[in-house]
Amino acid sequence: MKIGMSGGKIKLNKELNDLDKLVLDFVKILDRNKVNYVLVSGYVSILFGRSRSSEDIDLIVEKISKKKFLALWKEISKGFDCITTDDPENAYRKYLAARAALRFSRTGEVIPNMEFKFPKVRLESWVLGNGMEVLLNRRAIRISPVELQIPYKLFLASEKDIEDARYLYRLFKEKLDQELLKYFLKKLDKEGAFNKYLQ
Repeated sequence: MKIGMSGGKIKLNKELNDLDKLVLDFVKILDRNKVNYVLVSGYVSILFGRSRSSEDIDLIVEKISKKKFLALWKEISKGFDCITTDDPENAYRKYLAARAALRFSRTGEVIPNMEFKFPKVRLESWVLGNGMEVLLNRRAIRISPVELQIPYKLFLASEKDIEDARYLYRLFKEKLDQELLKYFLKKLDKEGAFNKYLQ
C-alpha cells in the first residue's frame, strides 16, 4: 500500500478488498447522478490499511428531493438491494425524511452493506461540504477529513473506535492540519482522551 498526500488530496494505491470494491461500485452511481456524499466512521481506517472487519459502510448523502431520490433508486436497484425496505416511496418518506438510515447491499446479499443517510446534525452537514478526496487506485472517492475522524472515533469511545483513532493518528501524524484537529478535539470535548490514548 502506498499513500501520498498533497493539495488536500490523498493518493492511495493498494490491493482492493471487498469493502473497497463495494464502495467504488456504489459511489460511482452517486457520482453519475451528481449526488454529493462523504464516507465516514470505521471504513475510513479500513481504507487506509487497518486490519479489521466491518459489516457496514457509513455514508452521509446530501439531502435530495423525493423526485431525485426515486431516480437514484432506479439506478441503485440495477446492482443493489435495499435491505431496509423494497418500497422507494416508503424509503424516502418513512426513513430518509424521518432522519433514519437505509441499507443497501449487492443484489442477493445482506452484508456488507452501505448505510445511506441524510445529515442529521450540523457537524454532518459540515463534513458534506468539506469532504477530503481520496484517489483510490486513481478513482476518486470522498471521505471525512482525518482531522475530524480522529476526534469522532474518540467520542464514540469503544475499544475498536479508540484503536481506529490511534491507527489514523499514527499514519497521518506528520500530515495533519493540527489546528483543525485541535478544533474538533475541543468541540467534541476529547482533548483528555486524545492525551490519554494517542500521545
